[in-house]
Amino acid sequence: QVQLVESGGGLVQPGGSLRLSCAASGFSFSSYWMFWVRQAPGEGLEWVSSITTDGARTYYRDSVKGRFTISRDNAKNMLYLQMNSLKSEDSAVYYCARDGLRTGSMYDYWGQGTQVTVSS
Repeated sequence: QVQLVESGGGLVQPGGSLRLSCAASGFSFSSYWMFWVRQAPGEGLEWVSSITTDGARTYYRDSVKGRFTISRDNAKNMLYLQMNSLKSEDSAVYYCARDGLRTGSMYDYWGQGTQVTVSS
């Protein structure tokens, strides 16, 4: 069974940092692009960042460029999101997601998510 388990969220003050982790299992992790997406209350899923299979290319939405860094460790089946200079508008449930191109959708699996709250 495909499993994605996020961790590392919490309450942080504006300007603070968090590192999110995603433990993947049940599939060939190194064969898939991976994504971080987020969902604020009452809002839909919002794409945050992408990373290629080998980690050579990364992509970010404009609002997080220069503040967030996506990375992966294929030997450990782990995906990470380092978040610095956090803002209140970053508050959301963050999910890691697997590339769903092979199944005809943008994402085909994601985890339960981890809550990030940025507040003073």
